[in-house]
Amino acid sequence: MENPVVRSLMDTAPYSVGEDETLLMAWEVLERSGQRALPVVRTDGCCAGVLDRAELAVACAGAALSGQRARDLVHSRRTVRIHPEESLSHAAAVMSQEDTDALPVTDQHGQLVGLLTARDYVAAAAGLHHHVAAVSEKPAQVTLPGLPPHPGVRERGIVIP
Repeated sequence: MENPVVRSLMDTAPYSVGEDETLLMAWEVLERSGQRALPVVRTDGCCAGVLDRAELAVACAGAALSGQRARDLVHSRRTVRIHPEESLSHAAAVMSQEDTDALPVTDQHGQLVGLLTARDYVAAAAGLHHHVAAVSEKPAQVTLPGLPPHPGVRERGIVIP
């Protein structure tokens, strides 16, 4: 593939939460989805930032848990975003410079259209990532209220101890 672009590796349907969602709910979505990073989306569909697993775990374990919302974490720092037509080498350089494992992919208006992670690069290097995603014209929708099944539940709904 000549000059591969972000669109070719990004997840076009990542689970996400609204910025008014509680940190506990954000943790639950992250746990159930199996993602390591969780985009936070404003009511206008624009990406407010990305919460990573470790950051969210620490925040949830903290004593000041009551009342904290996703926005409280993402607004405290700058979030670098990338466009779906940027080159993968540029995205990798940004991830390295910013010391992050996940980049929200946004359209020209800042609306979330996907998520690019270090895990996507590793899967591609292993030959496990073959889809070329079409970027949707409509913004990503916040995942809630429908949560993915808990990892301890089989497809038939049987809980695995």
